[in-house]
Amino acid sequence: MYAIEVREHVMIAHSFRGELFGPAQGLHGATFVVDVAFFRDTLTEDGVVVDIGRAGEALKRILAPLNYQNLDALPQFAGLNTTTEFLCGYIHRAMAEAARTGELGPGGDGVSRLRVTLHESHVARAWFEGPVAG
Repeated sequence: MYAIEVREHVMIAHSFRGELFGPAQGLHGATFVVDVAFFRDTLTEDGVVVDIGRAGEALKRILAPLNYQNLDALPQFAGLNTTTEFLCGYIHRAMAEAARTGELGPGGDGVSRLRVTLHESHVARAWFEGPVAG
């Protein structure tokens, strides 16, 4: 299996509902380092997994509406706990759509899996990995 990975970061604010979250129930900020890995069984005719530049631009586009935002105030997250794990799935779905619709350029349709990792800190991270097929 071949893979490439792109990286970006996003700064957000949010809070959580539920006793499980203790002090994180209050509004707090987070800076996530976001890695997205693209997997495929064979390389394209050009010898790549996908165009790494286009993959990076797609990730920037997906993260832009979240950057410097209070996620609690965004309608798409109303009533949801925007945990690190939840955000991994959200970004995965958006990146999978980018692959399916050609945003990654030639070869994007051959990507079989994606892994989205959000690094909360130097000691904690979460990820979601799954197929691209919708």
